[in-house]
Amino acid sequence: MSELDSRLDDAERAHLKKVLEAALLVASEPLPVATLKQLFAVPPSAAQLNELLDELAHAWNGRGVELVRLASGWRFRARLEMQPYLERLNPDKPPRYSRAVMETLAIIAYKQPVTRGEIEEIRGVTVSSAIIQALKEREWIDVVGHKEVPGRPELLATTRHFLDDLGLSGLSDLPPLAELGNLVLPQADAVPEPANDA
Repeated sequence: MSELDSRLDDAERAHLKKVLEAALLVASEPLPVATLKQLFAVPPSAAQLNELLDELAHAWNGRGVELVRLASGWRFRARLEMQPYLERLNPDKPPRYSRAVMETLAIIAYKQPVTRGEIEEIRGVTVSSAIIQALKEREWIDVVGHKEVPGRPELLATTRHFLDDLGLSGLSDLPPLAELGNLVLPQADAVPEPANDA
């Protein structure tokens, strides 16, 4: 019997799960445990909430949506196999990114924290300021410090928002680099890059 089982009866457990389920179903962003605690006048502990959330996730097994733990909290999302059906409701294609953008993002994700100069060294070309700015505006990367070398260049790293958008709970869940290839636009369809960023 878990700690939570010994402190709550079945009716209390059911009520807590119902409240959590309602909050998560209407939330537009992942909700961290600290935020979920605010739902209750006398909140359960973080361990108790995580146990209830795990039970709730298990209860949704086999349905069209699932409850998942992401980098910044818990959220409901459609299962991958439901995407072809849901795309019929919104035929707009998600943005696809040029090879330069994807290479830059991959280097930051897999080598972080990294400076722009280090990215350029790995890619072998100059990285456009527009690419770095676009990734910052998308909230996928951020400056996490400065390297202690002359000029003190910015150290870039990915954000929790990046992990959430990819449906990941942490950097260890990143897919192998080879799987990122399907997001890269064919050269003929790519958004033109600045001349110095081939």
